[in-house]
Amino acid sequence: MQYNKAVLHTIEATKREVLIARLSAEGYNGFEETDESLLAYVDAADFDTETLQLIASEYEVPYDVETLGHQNWNAEWEKNFQPVIVDGFCTVRADFHKLDIATPYEIVITPKMSFGTGHHATTKLMMTRMQYIDFVGKDVFDFGTGTGILAILAEKLGAKYVLAIDNDEWSFENSQENVQRNNCNVIEVQQGSMEHVIPREYDVILANINRHILLHYMTDLYKSVKSGGILLMSGLLTEDEEIVKTVATDAGFIGIETNTLNGWITLQCIK
Repeated sequence: MQYNKAVLHTIEATKREVLIARLSAEGYNGFEETDESLLAYVDAADFDTETLQLIASEYEVPYDVETLGHQNWNAEWEKNFQPVIVDGFCTVRADFHKLDIATPYEIVITPKMSFGTGHHATTKLMMTRMQYIDFVGKDVFDFGTGTGILAILAEKLGAKYVLAIDNDEWSFENSQENVQRNNCNVIEVQQGSMEHVIPREYDVILANINRHILLHYMTDLYKSVKSGGILLMSGLLTEDEEIVKTVATDAGFIGIETNTLNGWITLQCIK
């Protein structure tokens, strides 16, 4: 299997954030940031030259494209992967990281194509909000689990059962590996989307995906939350806030709270 790496040459944080959101909607599922560039990864079969050219031109960003093989891909992740730290609460690191930081919770993952440093802000936002949610004895649904980070944290916080799903094969395999690596016992990992899940209600739903997916499945997410339960969403830019709030409210959610970090937001909704 081959992948394409688009190197978008910009140091502007705002442009990078928008490019990540736009490219995510086009099938790009890995992002890394260097001092000079944003690196965006996509399965070669899903790569479209015209789409990339259109997006890059819209934001006046020059770019290059490189084809990577499987081994090159994993080497790129390990070279650029950075730990995620929520001070005083939780650390997410790879097994090759040597950190002097101690937090109450630690998650060790194997970085593969389902994770990219460009999404650390949303991961950190979700983790930060999770420390204020009661997971003890709760049923949790992690929609778009990626590496399984949030599902693993939910179990560490006391969840009784966690269903973690992702429609990406690499994410499915990687999350299974990471669940085992962290000695988790109550997480069920499935490959698929909402259509493949047996209908039931959950106390907490975690959805760190993107605006397009969240808007598409908002009604289904509402139906899947118990009365009084919580939907915590991210993968959203600040400019996404109003439209997502509107759709969430129309679906029936109440008490929507927003938190912001580096141009990204979480929305916490109550049913």
